[in-house]
Amino acid sequence: MAARSRKSRPRPAGRPATRPRPTTAPSTPADTPALPVVEPNAAGLDIGATSIYAALPPGRTPEPVRVFRTFTADLHALADWLVEHQITTVALESTGVFWIPVFQILEQRGLEVCLVNPRHVKHPRGRKSDVSDPQWLQQLHAAGLLQPSFRPPDALCAIRTLLRYRDDLVTQGATQIQHMQKALSQMNLHLQHVLSDITGVSGLRILDAILAGERDPEKLALLRDQNVKASQADVVAALTGDWRPEHLFVLRQAREHYRYFQSQLAACDAEVARLLAALDGQADPKDAPLPPKNAPRGKQRKNQIRLPETDLRVELFRILGTDATQVPGLGPATVAQLLSELGPHLKESFATVGRFTSWQGLCPDPKKSGGRTLRDQKRGVKHRVGQLFREAAQSLHASQTALGEFYRRIRSRWGGKAAVAATAHKLARIFYHLVTTKQAYDESVFAEATARHDQRRLKNLRKTLRQLGYDMVPRPCVS
Repeated sequence: MAARSRKSRPRPAGRPATRPRPTTAPSTPADTPALPVVEPNAAGLDIGATSIYAALPPGRTPEPVRVFRTFTADLHALADWLVEHQITTVALESTGVFWIPVFQILEQRGLEVCLVNPRHVKHPRGRKSDVSDPQWLQQLHAAGLLQPSFRPPDALCAIRTLLRYRDDLVTQGATQIQHMQKALSQMNLHLQHVLSDITGVSGLRILDAILAGERDPEKLALLRDQNVKASQADVVAALTGDWRPEHLFVLRQAREHYRYFQSQLAACDAEVARLLAALDGQADPKDAPLPPKNAPRGKQRKNQIRLPETDLRVELFRILGTDATQVPGLGPATVAQLLSELGPHLKESFATVGRFTSWQGLCPDPKKSGGRTLRDQKRGVKHRVGQLFREAAQSLHASQTALGEFYRRIRSRWGGKAAVAATAHKLARIFYHLVTTKQAYDESVFAEATARHDQRRLKNLRKTLRQLGYDMVPRPCVS
């Protein structure tokens, strides 16, 4: 006989069809051991997408845990409730982006908001619920056991938001370039093979002529710039193809989208320039040093941040008090992103350079027990600042500087991954030193380390030649 499905089973008598959903949070006393109270006016918040559970200190009110919705009016009601019960500091977890409006409104109301890492406040096993979470946060915060996460001031948060959005605009613009290249390839037009960049002066001029109706490859080839290395015949051959209307439609759409994203980038740069000009300066822009010797000559990179009325490098010097772009690998765009993520006052947020590099996950995180090292690896964190230093370190693979030699030396011994991490750690320490001391970058400090390395190489060469039965006699090198 076939088994009866769960849907057809009779419901037990007296059991409701649906369980009613409570409109307020039940008040459950915390059963954790009492902790010493350091912050008597501390509260805890458990933030979700549609609801916020707030917990007050025990005995402050008959209803220590309340539920608020996440609409703006409810957030102000939450702030009023906390202020009414003499709360001065609030602990909340940084989950997604739901915490940002709560953080900003509570901070505007004069409350001290402690933003904590969820990994640091994991709840004990078997005691996880929407009610117990804020109570657990409140107990830890009242006992002074929570360490707030770093968050820059609002002025820098605004610049950080724009620069992160600008990265998305650059990515979307690159996607439209790929659409244009694919449309050209499907029409057997090899424009991207004779021009280094189809979005350059020559490429855009030819694309606009094609979309305007020009099909003669001879006339299209005449639109190229005189500095293009490809010959006239090669450009003519590359522009002879199969003009299919569906691919021309895609090409037109991608070209219009690319033009739109370029206009959005220009507007974003203008807004970034306005916000940067509002920041307090620590140095006179007239004292800005000359561009670094290792800076690329000629025109700026296509996606470089362009300020309408001033040089980005000079503006960064005014705000930071030092020219961090002198460091190999740290261009103006990278330093601008570091400024938006960190701010100009690193000493106030990170007391030591060790804390600064550990916060980024660039330092080893050994686990020791019983006198033995169980694990000696870096923390697996995804950090924007650490990623910026890693990208800067990777760009030094061919740099003829002391940092470039350091990168190649570590890579030859331990591999590329270790070389990127070690060089990123060194770049972070250099950046911290320059910003906190306001000193200029001086590469001569690496001369002693370079000389020691050369002596070690010379000693190893002599030892190797001696083992092979040869002797090394120094003599002057004739160029």
